[in-house]
Amino acid sequence: MSIEQENPAAHASLKGARFSATKARRVIDLIRGKRVDEALAILRFAPQSASEEVSKVLASAIANAEHNLNLHRSTLVVSKAFADEGPTLKRFQPRAQGRSYRIRKRTSHITIEVAAALANERPSRAKRVAGSKKASTKKGGEK
Repeated sequence: MSIEQENPAAHASLKGARFSATKARRVIDLIRGKRVDEALAILRFAPQSASEEVSKVLASAIANAEHNLNLHRSTLVVSKAFADEGPTLKRFQPRAQGRSYRIRKRTSHITIEVAAALANERPSRAKRVAGSKKASTKKGGEK
C-alpha cells in the first residue's frame, strides 16, 4: 500500500497569476506545514498583495478535500505549497532619444496541497503546555 493511499491529499492550483513567483514564494513560505485554519488567518493579515490569491487557492484546496475525499477541515494541514514561474509578458517602455527598454511582466503558477494530519505530526496542546512548564522550571532552578 502506497503512502498516498494511506494519507490522501487534495490540491488546487492557479495558473498565470499576475505577480512574480518570487513574491508568491514569500507568502507561501508563511503557510507551509501549518493547519489550514491557522494558514488562512495568516494570509488574511499578511500585507503582501499575493496573499489574497494564495488564500483563494488554499480555500479551493480545502473545499476539494472536504467534497472529494470526505476529509474533515479540522484535520487538514498544508502539506505542499509551491510557486513556479509562468509565461512572462514582454512590453516596451519608450526612453529618451528613440530608445526603448524592455519591461517583463512576470506571472506565476501557484499549487497548494492539503492532507490529513497524521496523529504523530504535532503534539496536543496539553503536551506542549506541559513541555513549556518543564522548561520554565529548569530555568528557574538554575538561578
